[in-house]
Amino acid sequence: MISATSPAMPPLTPGAMSHIRVLDMTRILAGPWCAQNFADMGAEVIKVERPGAGDDTRTWGPPWIKDGDGRDTTDAGYFACANRGKQSVAVDISKPEGRALILELAAQCDVLIENYKVGDLKRYGLDYEAVSAINPRIVYCSVTGYGQTGPDAHKPGYDFVFQGIGGLMSVTGERDDRPGGGPQKVGIAVTDVLTGMYSTVAILAALNYRAISGRGQYIDMALLDCIVAFGANQISNQFVSGKAPARYGNAHASLVPYEAFRTAQGHLIIAAGNDQQWLRCCEALGRPDLAADTELARGPGRLARREELVADLQGTLMTRPAAYWIERLEALGVPCGPINNYQQVFELPQVKHRGLRVDLQRGDGGATSVAGSPLRMSATPVRYKLAPPLLGEHTEPVLRRLLGKNDGEIRRLRACGVL
Repeated sequence: MISATSPAMPPLTPGAMSHIRVLDMTRILAGPWCAQNFADMGAEVIKVERPGAGDDTRTWGPPWIKDGDGRDTTDAGYFACANRGKQSVAVDISKPEGRALILELAAQCDVLIENYKVGDLKRYGLDYEAVSAINPRIVYCSVTGYGQTGPDAHKPGYDFVFQGIGGLMSVTGERDDRPGGGPQKVGIAVTDVLTGMYSTVAILAALNYRAISGRGQYIDMALLDCIVAFGANQISNQFVSGKAPARYGNAHASLVPYEAFRTAQGHLIIAAGNDQQWLRCCEALGRPDLAADTELARGPGRLARREELVADLQGTLMTRPAAYWIERLEALGVPCGPINNYQQVFELPQVKHRGLRVDLQRGDGGATSVAGSPLRMSATPVRYKLAPPLLGEHTEPVLRRLLGKNDGEIRRLRACGVL
């Protein structure tokens, strides 16, 4: 476990994106995930939220983040996962004064990320054409379900919907002929996270192009596009074979043994990816008879006898606990591991060593823990500067510092319900 001010960190250096300012007009997960990547890399990220409500995920509890007195706040743990490192500015963009503030902020930013429905921000005069007219260098990224064009562009949708539409659930879940068989969604909102990551890549590329050309550009990101692209290996197989890939549960379509097994205590994953690993697996399991079977020496032979071989291995593995088999398999270099829950994950020495839990102090005196960034950069390491913000926590400081608003102007904006 590390904190935002861990003494183990190297001397402070500017982040890789410390010269970039991002206006984050997103909510839920895909857009906020993208903006958080920039915050982790040192960018100044200003999150625009609705006064009195904020990001939808603030209410997606329980569990709720605790304040300094240990009481539940109105912010859900879900919100914390994608909003660290950001400043929260609460502005009502439905009011003319609110729209004017956003345009003023956009003029001071390098990147704007939004995930409103197609056409919504155009109604408010905050679309790419309006923003780029006052800031031609802006990189403007829109994140929607189906993209800005096409017959379905107007439709709404969440991650779950796209796991189904985009094909992921057709290859996830147990086989139809087995107990519990049928399509299954992934336990993580993988479409959202992938879209956030692809959006990050696109924005970085656009910033790099701007450094050469001096021009910003518009980026159209769609959850559907990203989840389809994610299925590339299965899709390639379909294009080659002409057959839609099937579900294999915890097994692999082309490799055996490459799945989860029950043991006398706990479950175990064995992932023998080549013929040499298969032979070492036989040695670890004490099965020289299987190693000597010439029909099983090559991958296609093991695949042809999948059902028989898996049942045989399952019988052997049930004689000892998972920890026993893992020790033997690891000693011979066979890829393997247990199936951990997230509590067990953060007890792993390797996870602790990699600093994947980060504790951050909030503005209300409370603290929240988040999963750390996986980015490891030697010259510009990730810094955790700010906890996931309270709603509107930075409204006045940002308006004063970036827009030069004085106390009287801020009081007037609050009085008319803009802030």
